[in-house]
Amino acid sequence: MQDEQRVVSRRVFLAGSASGLALAGPLGSRKRSALKEPGPMLPPVPAILLSVKGKDGQPDEVSVVWTFVVNGSPPQVGVSVDHTHVAHGGITEHGQFVLNVPVAEIIVPFDHVDMNTHKVGDKYKLSGLTRGKAMMVNAPTVEECPIHLECKVIKAVELPPSRTLFIADVVATTVVEGICDEAGRLKVSAANYFGMTPGSGEFYTMGKLVGHIGETVGRSDIKY
Repeated sequence: MQDEQRVVSRRVFLAGSASGLALAGPLGSRKRSALKEPGPMLPPVPAILLSVKGKDGQPDEVSVVWTFVVNGSPPQVGVSVDHTHVAHGGITEHGQFVLNVPVAEIIVPFDHVDMNTHKVGDKYKLSGLTRGKAMMVNAPTVEECPIHLECKVIKAVELPPSRTLFIADVVATTVVEGICDEAGRLKVSAANYFGMTPGSGEFYTMGKLVGHIGETVGRSDIKY
């Protein structure tokens, strides 16, 4: 599998202007009310498998964690990990991990990983996912995922009551053949990506293209 992968460069473009967002039509005219229980209802969010070398001789860990983009240039990401998760100990000890971007074809193994703790033992064996090896960091990968972000931690922030926010540099982004064009731009339709929808607890695929970053200022070259 790794012979088919190649490193993809990252860069960021800054738009020259900003535009406001206004609700229009039926949604904008509807009555708004507060929910009884506030929650981080921000659909969609990335559905990501984090893989990290095991701690103290334990099996390598693969987990589902909250993940987000911090910066485009330099490429940086953030993950939020509970102190009780095995992944927390692995990231703390090794300072390196891989973010594996899954596709809908492995939604069942993805949920097996998400719904089981370290008590099951090796989650690779439990889920049937294939363990690979990262190119630039000392961490395993999930080979069924077409995109791997290899990361090195640069800062850890403790979040009460029991989470750590790890900020990391992306030191390598590798993709399987066909995922990006020759310029390194992601071809979204080349794989069946999916995301989570906090507030409903569901998974959805990408759906139809509705626009692109920078279209209001005539830009079509922005990737991040």
